[in-house]
Amino acid sequence: MKFGVSSYSLINLVRSGQIKQLDVIYIVKEMGCDLIEFVPFILEEGETNEDFAIRAREECLKVGLEIGSYTVGADFINGSDGDLDAEIQRVKGEVDIARLLGAKTMRHDATIGFPKEHKGPRDFDAALPRLIEGCRAVTEYAQQFGIKTMIENHGFFCQDSDRVEKLINGVNHPNFGLLLDMGNFVCVDESPEIAMGKLIPYAFHVHAKDFHIKSGIHPDPGKGWFRSRAGNYLRGAIIGHGDVAIPQCLRIIKDAGYEGALSIEFEGLENPRMGVEIGLENLRRYLKLL
Repeated sequence: MKFGVSSYSLINLVRSGQIKQLDVIYIVKEMGCDLIEFVPFILEEGETNEDFAIRAREECLKVGLEIGSYTVGADFINGSDGDLDAEIQRVKGEVDIARLLGAKTMRHDATIGFPKEHKGPRDFDAALPRLIEGCRAVTEYAQQFGIKTMIENHGFFCQDSDRVEKLINGVNHPNFGLLLDMGNFVCVDESPEIAMGKLIPYAFHVHAKDFHIKSGIHPDPGKGWFRSRAGNYLRGAIIGHGDVAIPQCLRIIKDAGYEGALSIEFEGLENPRMGVEIGLENLRRYLKLL
């Protein structure tokens, strides 16, 4: 298994000006990781996504860091003003950035769901044909460049394990799979270990993520917390400090023979660099105990 870090984990340091976007590469390498995963770039003045992708690829080659994935947004119902063809073309443009970056996989969202003004059925099955069409068109385009595409259990509407599985099997393409985030299932109040056991056969890439969880019967804990679909309170945590069954999830992916990327996505309130470093230390220790 290869250890990595999503650049999203350190994005607050970049946004605050404490570090540059390229500095993330050197920090991840110093932490002893095998790979980095990029989210959309925070650019310097006058810089384009194409410029940065090329620079980042060159710097990763210099330090010996693999670019594991490129993670972007997409919405095949609402994106590009609801124009499916236009949204497909836009996401294909992100594939072009992934190619310049040298990423082996690209994750995009499926949808956040139907808008309130939508007339007609609004359930997941009603959305499925359109989502299948969008995902299949993007993955067929990406395949020619050797880039596998993925959805993630993310965004509430397409986050439950049964919905994710339906979409992947509906696309039914060997180039299309899953970025499996072990923490995100709690956003839809689903047990991560049960969902992981169901979805690990579809995983091209895995996120290690932890959350603090408080029951919705309690008062709102305040700043830094958000609510799950059922109204429970969640806050990003350092790996091993939260309530997600991280060792159990690791055992599931190990027993399944998964040998791909295990990438930390840290969303906690703690100092991001410290949070990632402790998380990596815990991940390595847990895997040794399995």
